Amino acid sequence: MTLQETAGHAPDTLHQAAGHAADEAAHGAEEGVDIVHHLADANYIEIPPFGEIHLPELHLFGLDLSITKYTVYMWLAAALILLVFLPMARRRGRVHHGLYNAFEALLVYVRDEIVYANIGRDEGKPYVPFIATLFFFILFMNLLGLVPYGATPTGNLAVTGVLALFSMLAIEISGIVVNGPVRYAKSLVPEGVPMFLAPIMIPIEIIGHFAKPFALMIRLFANMTAGHVVILSMLGLIFLLKSWLVVPVSVGFALFIFLLEILIAFIQAYIFSVLTAVFIQLSRHPH
Repeated sequence: MTLQETAGHAPDTLHQAAGHAADEAAHGAEEGVDIVHHLADANYIEIPPFGEIHLPELHLFGLDLSITKYTVYMWLAAALILLVFLPMARRRGRVHHGLYNAFEALLVYVRDEIVYANIGRDEGKPYVPFIATLFFFILFMNLLGLVPYGATPTGNLAVTGVLALFSMLAIEISGIVVNGPVRYAKSLVPEGVPMFLAPIMIPIEIIGHFAKPFALMIRLFANMTAGHVVILSMLGLIFLLKSWLVVPVSVGFALFIFLLEILIAFIQAYIFSVLTAVFIQLSRHPH
């Protein structure tokens, strides 16, 4: 073959190679198991009869205020709280039955074992509505993520960050109201510490005030995300290994983790509420 003929065949060879590479990439993408989109926020929600329903976009003063999947499920969690507790409030003093009885028992537990046990009966009464709302809002958001085609807003750092911010405001404001601004500021230097250590202690104490809500934010986000990742990874093994022998093991482990996630949904709501109550008490009594 002459040099001219070789040069003539080169474009065709490159074109065929590029086409073959594109086919292999497409085939690999079809075979790949992507679990990230199950955990990430999106501008649509999935409803089986209707498929993907895209949500409206909203931009105001350069800010993206678009409604997302997590926004919808936060609204749904808030609606469930109103749907459950408004009828209970109207029937105050009466005996509740069925599901309302279970929620009443859970509400009494939050009041007695979380708020009163950590803040005190008299001092804790004003904080019962806030901490109870925090508990049930987190609980409903956690449980909605276990519903098919659902989403877990608490698996998003922005959501857990805002929840932690509200807890931080309640913690700091309660400390300032009870102790006064000056006395509360003096608590940055613990009693008995020499004054020459103040330049070291004050920055450490200030960091500690921000570390508390940061820990609340990360703990809730990490626990709710980890459970979903494990479930999706177990089910993803079926498609990755492409063997029917893996199905019973993967589905069995995924079902076990799913049941464990129901327990974790309650535990994480409990931990977030308990730590908020504990931090409020520490803020009210810095000594």
